[in-house]
Parts: sequence; structure tokens; C-alpha cells
Amino acid sequence: MRELSVVVTCTERKISPVTPSLQVHTLPDVAIDQRVAIWNERLAQASGQTSLSNLYKGEQWAQSRALTGAAARAGWTPKLWVASAGLGLQPVSEQAPPYGATFSSGHVDSVASTNADRRIWWDHLQRRRGAANLRELGEQGPVLLVLSESYSRILQAELRELGRLGGDVLLLGGDREVPGIHRVPSNRALRHALGGTLTSLNARMAISWVGHCSPGGPLTAPDTVAAWGKWAAESEKQETYDRRPMTDEEVRAFILTAVRANPNCSKTKLLRLLREEGMACEQKRFATLYVETMGDG
Repeated sequence: MRELSVVVTCTERKISPVTPSLQVHTLPDVAIDQRVAIWNERLAQASGQTSLSNLYKGEQWAQSRALTGAAARAGWTPKLWVASAGLGLQPVSEQAPPYGATFSSGHVDSVASTNADRRIWWDHLQRRRGAANLRELGEQGPVLLVLSESYSRILQAELRELGRLGGDVLLLGGDREVPGIHRVPSNRALRHALGGTLTSLNARMAISWVGHCSPGGPLTAPDTVAAWGKWAAESEKQETYDRRPMTDEEVRAFILTAVRANPNCSKTKLLRLLREEGMACEQKRFATLYVETMGDG
């Protein structure tokens, strides 16, 4: 069976709380290369190291792991890799402590305030910690990428290098087309058919894709592209929102419960989670209630 490199993004949810020293927002305000060096030292000295396979939790991670099982059933020997704003590109066998780092904008633990600086952070992090880059994975065989928009923007240079190889590469999600890579944009109209929340949609699409592959055949074989495209077209169902309004007390209770479960969750992420559960709250009102509940913005 051929080896397949499966690359997914890390998740915000970890198996245990993150200590302050391993939250990016506690780094000193110095040059990015210095911040990365300090971050690397903190990671190396931290206790509570565990494999990445066991470090993350939540629906998105569960579906990422399920994807490797689907790939194995489709005739590959999958190896799961994680693209992490805190660790670089790592196999899931790598050891790390719980940490708080992201490329998402507006998050307290975003590694930088602009995409340009986030790319600089990634470059320095990869040089210090990365176990491989995307081109190296492509040189070993087919690559299946499941990337959010924010991570795809930061990994653009590596994606272009991977595309230049002209190999068998599939990207689920991402933020733009990349020459040499077959991309399937995230399609929320498939959520009705695939189930789950929007955070796991790209991984669920990838599971569906490999289920359409011929055993031992290329990941992006024309027959597979056609078969999955036909299935997707027949399965699309545009979502309509019929969210239930909430009282101020219900919104405050939701915020407290969600923050206790995930202390690093941003205000924007909290509102998205609330809406994904079928609840309604206008953004400005939610922000006001958040400040009243948590005591800051």
C-alpha cells in the first residue's frame, strides 16, 4: 500500500488547561525571531508532554483522526501530520505540552497581528521546530491537505513549492487556488449530507472524498474527481437559519459554561459556537454581554 501524507490544522481544544507561560500572549513584545526563540525554550522546558495524537480534542480532531481510517480503507498507508502555529509541521507522534497559539486574527493568542508577520513567525518556527515542510512530504508521495482559510494563507509559500512538484495533491478547504494542487473549496451546503459542525466540515469532506477513490488509485484520479463532484452536486442543500432568540441571562450562562470548558476561546469563536447550536444573538449585543460577564473585551 502506498503511503499518504495527511496534513490537518491543529485545534484550539486541548486535553488539559494551558499554563500562562505557554500562551502566546504572554511572550514579550520583541522581534518575531526572538519571540519564536523564547517560545521554543518554553516548550522544551514544559512538563506534561504528550503525543499530538492525544493532545487535541473536540469534533474537528475526532474527524481528522477518522480521516486516516478512511484513507486506510481506501488502500493507503496514511501518516497524519499537524500544521500548528505553536509547533510547526509535525507528525502526530511528536510530543508537546498543551499550548495556546493560533493564526486566527482577533484571538488573544494569535502569533502576530498581520498575515505578513504570521508568515514570518511560521518561517522561523519551521526552521527551529518543524519536522518537515510540505514539499518534502510531496517528494515522498501523495498528499492530502485539510486546511482552514487562515492556515492556508500562512502556508502559501510551502503550498506553492508543493504544487511545483506536479504530484498527486488534494487540498480540501484553503483560501485560494494553488497551481499544481487540486483544490476542493469548503462547501457549507454539504453539511446537511455530512453532518457535524462547520469546524469539522473540511475533514468530513475529505473523508467523503477518499471514500470515492478507487483502491490503490491516485488521490486525484479523473474518475474520482468526477464521481465526487457528481455526489456533491446531488447532495448540496443550502442551509436556512431558524435560530432561537436568547435572553440576556441565557447568553451569560452560555458564555460562562463555554469559557470554563475552553478558557482560551475568543469572543468571536464563542459567538460562532452559539450560532452553530441554533441560537440567535446579535453581534453587538453579544459583545456587550461578554464584557459584562467576563469583565473585559
